[in-house]
Amino acid sequence: MTKFVKGNEAVVIGALYAGAEGYFGYPITPASEVAHKAAEYFPATGRIFVQGESEDAVAYMLYGAGAAGCRALTATSGPGFSLMQEAISYMSATDIPTVIVDVMRAGPGLGNVYPEQADYGQVVHGGGHGSYRCIVLAPGSVQEMCDLTMLAFEKAFEYRTPTVVLADGQLGQMMEPLRLPKGEAAPVDTSAWATQGTPETRRNLLTSIYLDAPEQERMNVRLQAKYARMDREFQRSEAYRCEDADVILLAFGSSSRVARSAVDALRADGVRAGLFRPITLSPFPIDALKPLAGRRLWAVEMSCGQFRDDITLHLAKAGILPSGGIGLINRMGGMLISVKDIVRTVKEAL
Repeated sequence: MTKFVKGNEAVVIGALYAGAEGYFGYPITPASEVAHKAAEYFPATGRIFVQGESEDAVAYMLYGAGAAGCRALTATSGPGFSLMQEAISYMSATDIPTVIVDVMRAGPGLGNVYPEQADYGQVVHGGGHGSYRCIVLAPGSVQEMCDLTMLAFEKAFEYRTPTVVLADGQLGQMMEPLRLPKGEAAPVDTSAWATQGTPETRRNLLTSIYLDAPEQERMNVRLQAKYARMDREFQRSEAYRCEDADVILLAFGSSSRVARSAVDALRADGVRAGLFRPITLSPFPIDALKPLAGRRLWAVEMSCGQFRDDITLHLAKAGILPSGGIGLINRMGGMLISVKDIVRTVKEAL
């Protein structure tokens, strides 16, 4: 069955099929339709919807729900995500799974409601306090807004960690056909660690307070070991026409859609171009990118180069330094990148 929906509505549909039991939200443009549709669909299907008094309150509702082993989510935009980061740090330290959808808008400050990708740094690198990070998934279509929300729940509970679906205003507001999932995800047994007020879970303890410094260090070492396991096991990406490409465009989210069209336009002009699209921004899909690192690389993004700098970091950590560095094709402030921008920049450089 296919339904014609906005990306924001596709998030709610994906959450329902993922078995989400609760939505806690505070509306903020351009993510507000997620809360609107959750308010409609969650109570209608016997699930919980609560509008919190602030993003801080919502984040701690997620903390409580996750601690009880419930599948819960929220959606917000950059300013709201900033306010949630204290609670996200607590959830990371206590191995509590939850799903947060960030539909990015332009900043810094209040900015405007047009799409941008400048939340990359605060989301991918765990902008709150302490040495933590989240799983971060980057959809590139309305279909993936649904599918990656489902995957976010799966991985959040597999690794017991906060997981973020990082979209942007363009993806949240655009409409495309959505193929509905075939069935709802199976329930997850969380009794081994959750605190559910039952005899079976009475001994479970979730805390981030370790007053003994060596014990606090052991907790941090354990977290880093979990992140290293995530890096080994869970890297996702997509390559388009990269086999013989001399030029590789790297892009995620709605920028990857423009970059894909630019690849075809460059090919039509005789430039052998390809597209590498990370689907997991954290863990970064470095294993798939390494074989392409000898080509001319260009980052295409709606930010000041946060994504480009991260590509450089991951390649350097892998012992690879692309000759000539990584080019940057970008817009900021809610301005969309055009195919012409990309084609002109690449051809002038060549």
